[in-house]
Amino acid sequence: FPVLVYIHGGYWQCLSKDVSGFAAPALVSRGVALAAVGYSIAPQGHMDEMVAQVRRSLVFLVRRFSGISGLYLCGHSAGAHLAAMVLATDWAEYEVTPDIKGAVLVSGIYDLEPLLNTYVNEELNMSQEVARRNSPVLCVSGAVPAACEVLLAVAQHDSPEFRRQSREYCQALRSAGCSVSLLDLAGLDHFDIIERLSQDTYILTQVSAGLRRRP
Repeated sequence: FPVLVYIHGGYWQCLSKDVSGFAAPALVSRGVALAAVGYSIAPQGHMDEMVAQVRRSLVFLVRRFSGISGLYLCGHSAGAHLAAMVLATDWAEYEVTPDIKGAVLVSGIYDLEPLLNTYVNEELNMSQEVARRNSPVLCVSGAVPAACEVLLAVAQHDSPEFRRQSREYCQALRSAGCSVSLLDLAGLDHFDIIERLSQDTYILTQVSAGLRRRP
């Protein structure tokens, strides 16, 4: 059975997996299991730890459920960043390689350096070194699994920076030879682009539910 791993947003410092099940009914009804993943948010958690925790969650799923036919990532905002960092993982140190077949990254942050001098970093307390090694746009070379299809989705009314980063990350993945596409959703903002995942007819719900039909 296919499993969609959902990673919540919240600028790495709010929300939790406990409020991440809103998309489950629409997906489960189509045969896709949903696993909502949590991580230690700031200020208790730091960026390196969050990335490692999400990576380990995939390792746990693979080891715990032998019947998984493929893992698919979905993340929103900060969650899209963490999902992108999962795609950049060198799995050798984990002694298992999850079969990641696709990723739907929604309104994500893919370059952390612009956040260093903003209020967002007051709780995260990232140095430039931490920001750089956890910026997906700088970690694309040869990392994304060859069979993984990546869809980047961005809202028309996302901020210019979110839209810029989605375009630049898409280009970086494409230049690295990855299978990637960019979907610009008209009339939506940073929040309803993901909240509508609970609706059967929403395009991202259909894309996510359609994963089970892929080989």
